[in-house]
Order: sequence, then C-alpha cells, then structure tokens
Amino acid sequence: MPLEAVNGKVVKSTLAPGQNVLARKGAMLYYTGDVHFIPHSMGGSAAGMPSFGGVAGMAGRMMSGEHVAMMAAEGQGEVFYGHAGLYVEVIHLDGSSMLTVEADRLLVHDGYLQSSIVALTSQGGVRGAVRGAMTGQGLFTTQLTGQGSVAVLSHGGAIPLQVGPQHPQVVVDPQAYVCHIGNISVDISANVGWRDAVGRGSGEAIQLKMTGTGTVWVQASEQKF
Repeated sequence: MPLEAVNGKVVKSTLAPGQNVLARKGAMLYYTGDVHFIPHSMGGSAAGMPSFGGVAGMAGRMMSGEHVAMMAAEGQGEVFYGHAGLYVEVIHLDGSSMLTVEADRLLVHDGYLQSSIVALTSQGGVRGAVRGAMTGQGLFTTQLTGQGSVAVLSHGGAIPLQVGPQHPQVVVDPQAYVCHIGNISVDISANVGWRDAVGRGSGEAIQLKMTGTGTVWVQASEQKF
C-alpha cells in the first residue's frame, strides 16, 4: 500500500506479509501490529548483500560524512514516520521516471523501489561537485526507480514546479532545492556582479538551472538540515 500522509509532518505505511519499507534510522514514531525492524544495506534488498557499486558508494558517503543509516520495517501492521518536526511530502513513482534526492532529505520509501548512490561528479564532473557543495549535498546523491511511494523532508513544506514546454528553464536557489524527477538536467549558473564580489550582493549569485521535462520540488526555506 502506498505511503499515506497523516498530516504535514507524519506519514503512515501499512505493511502486509512479504512487504517492507525503508526509512532513515530513528524516524519511526510508533507502530501497531506485528512489525520488526532490521538494518538495511544500501545497494541490495533489505535482507540481501549490497552490490559492489552499492558498497563503493556507501564507503564514499561514510568517508565524507554523508551517509544516513537506514532501517527496514517488515511484518503486518501500520508504521508511522516523521523526523525533527520537518515537513513531509509524499511522491508517487509510476515507474517511468527516476527520482533524484539527497539522502538526508529521504525519510521513507517502499522497499521494492530500486535505490542507488551516484557520485555527482558523474553528472557534470567538476560542475557536479560544485553543485553538490552549493546545495549541501556533498559529492553523492540518491536515485530511486520503480513503482512505489517516497516521502521526502523539507523546511516549511515543498512546492512542486513543472519543467517542460511551458517552463523550459526553472532556476532554483541551491539551498531551497529538495529533489527532482523526470528527464531533467541540473547545472550551476553564476550571476555575479560587482556587489557580490565585494560582499554586498543579494546572496543569489549561485543558482541551479533546471532544463528538460519533469518536476522539481523546492522547499519554502533556504535553511540547511
């Protein structure tokens, strides 16, 4: 059963035998029924061994301090999740597009979704690394594919913005970026004037330029987690 929003800050997962959900460690608020929790290894199933790529990605994230530990919940019952009073947005994937989201913004997702850790340098070389530094993502990001539900975190709520024929380019503040889905290219854009050079600018000198087709979620704040 898809994740269900209880209110703006809590989501519910209804578990049945043979199903599981993956959530950041410590995000479980309470549960009912016969449910148990086990650590999850990135790159594999809840009970399986991670692939070499998953191990390499996890090692890189742990070395850079970017790793967020995950737990799998399975059994039969209802599990309720939230984190630090942050707002939660539920996104439903239909299998046609990939969701890209930073690990610390990922609250919970259906266990049958495929997850992978990708180096931002593979998405633009040095510019990808700069993008990670600007958004606070670091050097890695998380990608989810398949059919299922994902809950992401934000400060003040997340706003979905469409990128496509009517809006072929959407420019986002790096600190407000949450995640995106679809065939979207993300690049950094510098808009630096003399006031920025002397420290008197608006603080909007570095921006993220989104082009292609899909949806990008932006939080109602520039505050980092």
